[in-house]
Amino acid sequence: MAAVEKPSSKGQAWFCTNGLPSDIVIEVDDMSFHLHKFPLMSKSLKIHQLITEQESHHPSAARIQTSGIEETEQEEDEIVEEHCHISFTDFPGGSETFEMAAKFCYGVKIDLSASNVAFLRCAGEFLEMTEEYSEDNLISKTERFLSQSALKSIKDSIKALKSCERLMPLAETLAITQRCVDSIVSRASSADPALFGWPVNDAGTNDATTRSSLSKQILWNGIEAGGRRKNVPRGDSWIEELGLLSMPFFKQLIFAMREADLSPEIIESCLMYYAKKYIPGVSRSTRKPSTSSSSSVASEAEQKELLEFIVSNLPLEKSSKSSTATRFLFGLLRTANILNASEACRDALEKKIGSQLDEATLDELLIPSYSYLNETLYDVDCVERILAHFLAGLEERNAAAISGDDEVSRSPTLMLVGKLIDGYLSEIASDANLKPEKFYSFALSLPEQARLFDDGLYRAVDVYLKAHPWISEAEREKICGVLDCQKLTLEACTHAAQNERLPLRAVVQVLFFEQLQLRHAIAGTLMAATEEPGRLSAAMGGEEVEEDGEIVRGAHDSRSTWRVAVRENQVLRLDMDSMRTRVHQLERECSSMKKVIEKIDKTGPQGGGGWRASLGKKLGCKFKTQVCDSHESTVVDRRKGRVQQQQKQRNHPHQE
Repeated sequence: MAAVEKPSSKGQAWFCTNGLPSDIVIEVDDMSFHLHKFPLMSKSLKIHQLITEQESHHPSAARIQTSGIEETEQEEDEIVEEHCHISFTDFPGGSETFEMAAKFCYGVKIDLSASNVAFLRCAGEFLEMTEEYSEDNLISKTERFLSQSALKSIKDSIKALKSCERLMPLAETLAITQRCVDSIVSRASSADPALFGWPVNDAGTNDATTRSSLSKQILWNGIEAGGRRKNVPRGDSWIEELGLLSMPFFKQLIFAMREADLSPEIIESCLMYYAKKYIPGVSRSTRKPSTSSSSSVASEAEQKELLEFIVSNLPLEKSSKSSTATRFLFGLLRTANILNASEACRDALEKKIGSQLDEATLDELLIPSYSYLNETLYDVDCVERILAHFLAGLEERNAAAISGDDEVSRSPTLMLVGKLIDGYLSEIASDANLKPEKFYSFALSLPEQARLFDDGLYRAVDVYLKAHPWISEAEREKICGVLDCQKLTLEACTHAAQNERLPLRAVVQVLFFEQLQLRHAIAGTLMAATEEPGRLSAAMGGEEVEEDGEIVRGAHDSRSTWRVAVRENQVLRLDMDSMRTRVHQLERECSSMKKVIEKIDKTGPQGGGGWRASLGKKLGCKFKTQVCDSHESTVVDRRKGRVQQQQKQRNHPHQE
C-alpha cells in the first residue's frame, strides 16, 4: 500500500486512519474494528469468502454474522460508507490477537515472541491465512518462528505452552501444546540439575541481599570462591518458569517427563517448586511471600488435588539433596493433614520420609496433632509409623547385604536415627496427655543397636517422670525398664543414683552397674600401668633396642621417654586413687543398705512407717518402698577383705 496505516483506538472502536473511509466493520468480543476490505481479503481466505458471499446476496451493502450470532438492525448513526459487518465471537485470543492479525494484513511489522506466537498461529488458522492463498502469510511466518526460535529454548517453550491455555482446543488440534511439551522434555533431559541450582528455597533470587551475597563469592577472575554454589537457585533457572503453567498443563508436562525417563532429581525439582508456589503452608519460612505467589492462591480443593498429584509422582529414589527434600516432605505431610488428604497420599508421604529419616531434624519431627481423636499435642502415631518404615527399609538393606553381622546392623544411619528419636522422646515426654503405655512402646520401638549409650533415653525418662508425678509405682518401674543400665555413662549413673524420681529398684541397679564400670576402668588402668614401664616407645624419634635389659642405641631418646613414662604413671596413679575412693564409698553405701534391709526383715511390719525414714537417713536419699536385694553376705564379706587389703597396700606401698 502507498500510505502507512496509522491505527487508533476510540473507546470500544478501532480505526485505521489512512485517509480512506472504512468499508467493513468486524466485531471481535466487545471491540469494533473499522477497516478496509482489500487488505483483509488479500491475506485472509475466510474474510474474502464472507465478503464475497455477503456482496452476492446483498449487493446494496448489508450485514453478515458468523459463529452463531443473529443479525441486528443497522444503527441509524452508522457511517454510510460501511458496506459490510462481520462478527467473530470465538476468535482465538480475542480482540488483542485480531488487532495484531489486522496489522499484519495492512503490512505493519509485528514483533513475534514466545508469548504471542501461539495466538497468531491460531488466528492465522481461524482466518485461513495460508501460504497457498497468499505468499509469506501469517501461518507460515508463525510456524517458522515456532520451530526456529520459540521451541529452541526451554523458557520460551514454557511461555508458549502457557499461552495455549486460552487457545484450547484449537492449540491442541494444531499440536502446538504437544510440540511445546516435547521441546521442554527433550531439552530438560540433557540439562544438568547442578547448573541451575536447587530451585526450592523459600526466597527469590532477584532480591538485593541475595545478589550481594553471591557477588562476594566471585573472585576478580570470575572464579567462585566457595566452589560450586549449592542450594542457591539462579535467576535464569527454567524451573522457575513452571509457575506460569496451569495445573492441567503442568500435569501433562510431568507425565511426559516420566514417560521419557528423565532424571528423578529434575522431576522432583519441578514438583517441589510448583508445590511451594501454589500450596501455602508447605514451607514454614519466616520470610515474606512474593506478590506473585500470594496473588495466585488456589482453593482448598485445588490444593488437595495438586498435593495428591505431587505425592503420587514423587520419585521413589532418595534425593541427592535429601536434607532439603526431607524438609519439603514434612511440609507436605503437615499440609496433607490440614487438607484431610487421602489415606494413600499420607501413607506414601510417611513411607518416603521414612526412607530418608536420617536426614530429618527434631523440629521437623514435631508434627502438630490436627485430629480431635488424638489427645497429645504432637502426632506421635505418625512419627511411630515413619520410624517403622525406616526400620523396615533398613532390614531390607541388611538382608541384601553379604553378611548380617553387628557392624551392618549398627550402621551410622541407625545411630543417627536413634539419637533423633531419643531427642523426640525428650520433647514429647513433657506432654501431660502422653500415656505411659505409648511412651513405653515408642521407646522400645528402636532396636538395641541404635543406641551406643542410653543417656539420651535416660533424659527422656527423667523428663517423663517429672511431668507425670501422678503415675503409679508399677508404671514408674515399667517406664524405667526401657533403660539398659549397662549402657549409661558414669555421668548418667551419678545423676541417676541421686535422682529422687527414680524407683528404688532402678537406683540399686544403677549403683550396681556403676561399680562394675569402675572396676573395669581400674582393671584396665592397672594393666596399662604394668605394661608401660617395661616398654620403651619409639614414638619420640629414636630407636631403642633392648638386649639383656640394656639399651644399646638411642640413650638420649630413651631418657626422655622414661621421663614421659614416669609422668604418665603419676597421672595414672592419681586416677586410680580417685576411682578406689569412689568404689569404697559405693561399697560402704551398699553395706549399710544391706544392714538396714536385714533390720527391717527382723522387725517385720511392726516397725510401721519409720523404716523408710531410717533408710533415708543412713543413705542420704529418699528411696521408695521396694529394694533390690542383689548382694549375698559372702559377697559383702569378700568385699570387706579386699577393702582392708587395699588400704594396707596404700599405707605401705614399699612392702611389696
